[in-house]
Amino acid sequence: MEEPSKLLSKETSAPTNDINKLLSANDSLNIDMLRSRKHSRFSLLNYKNKEAAAMHFEGVAKLDKKTKKLVKRLHSGDIAIIDHEDLDRVTAEALVETGVDVVINASCFTSGKYPNTGPAILSAAGIYLIDNVGGQIFNLVKEGAHISVQGETIYLDEKAVASGKKLTHMALAREYEKANSRLGKELEKFAVNTLEYMQKEKELILDGSKVPETRINFKGRHVLIVVRGYDYKADLKALRTYIREVKPILIGVDGGADALIEEGYTPDIIIGDMDSVVDGTLRRGAELIVHAYPGGKAPGLKRLEKLGLPSIIFEAAGTSEDIAMILAYEKGADLIVAVGSHLNLIEFLDKGRKGASSTFLVRLKIGSKLVDAKGVNKLYRSNIKISYLIILFLAGMSAITAIVAASPSIRQSVHLLVIQLKLMLGI
Repeated sequence: MEEPSKLLSKETSAPTNDINKLLSANDSLNIDMLRSRKHSRFSLLNYKNKEAAAMHFEGVAKLDKKTKKLVKRLHSGDIAIIDHEDLDRVTAEALVETGVDVVINASCFTSGKYPNTGPAILSAAGIYLIDNVGGQIFNLVKEGAHISVQGETIYLDEKAVASGKKLTHMALAREYEKANSRLGKELEKFAVNTLEYMQKEKELILDGSKVPETRINFKGRHVLIVVRGYDYKADLKALRTYIREVKPILIGVDGGADALIEEGYTPDIIIGDMDSVVDGTLRRGAELIVHAYPGGKAPGLKRLEKLGLPSIIFEAAGTSEDIAMILAYEKGADLIVAVGSHLNLIEFLDKGRKGASSTFLVRLKIGSKLVDAKGVNKLYRSNIKISYLIILFLAGMSAITAIVAASPSIRQSVHLLVIQLKLMLGI
């Protein structure tokens, strides 16, 4: 039998080559950042053989069926309980940033419909994953309860309340490969749904008369639209110079508004369902546009009314990022720059979309006015060497020395300054 310490090391080692291949398929994923997280608050309880070791975690339970709401309440040491089938990459990265060590899922982290990388991101970050424990956990465990996880079982007051399956690196890699082999069928379904809905949605998307009036004048200006999508934070940071110099109209699509605030900007407009943006951001004075779906249903309206905030209704099919682009286009924007927008099949499936009809229609309409900033943070990264700074400093000092040497009056002023400093210091 191996020593407990060796079993513990085996359990928490860096991801295997299989998981590395899975993650490297997404060229924008920063694996080194994920691996930098350190394990804490766990101990080995018992072991039966060389291949099995039960892990023990304790912490405060934080739970929500909407993971994007939950991440705003999570802190290091908490145990996250979610109900999120096919966990997407953006949400997984948000969970990593909270510092949690355990994520328990009432549903399946990956259903096999498509190769979602969310659970692999959590695993690569060293987060302990318990899969498919069942929805009853939301009735048995309350927010703020102190719970423990031992192996694959969740305990409340030393009583087992739920159990699931522990996900390992190798198991996730196998599931990913299976899902990847089914991607062709998902692509076919996606294309069929897209074509079916294009006919139904074209009037709602292309009819500019339904675009609401706003207090902001778009005519001839640039518009920056920030969506909570892949690499949205890194791309937004890369656009600092552009934002400072051009001063575009800033539109945050739901959680994208929070990203603008975090970077020190104030959004001019916030548009969307209003379900993933914090109250403080909504109160920053931006014009609030609630996305209503065909028929008039506007899920975010009640929240704004409860907060006592005025809003405008924009009824349209498609996603909130689509109608944000339509708004900017119809109001006469000169250029539309999109950060975090969804482009490929995996991104749409992560978003829960069965088709991309509205997105295709919008991009066909706005055409060359749209510039997608996805991946702009990787376009160019300057590397300033210390030697360059030293050479620049020496060049500057040489120039100053030459000027002083050539001017008697400057030499005299410098001499007087040195004398004054000596008198002040008592030298």
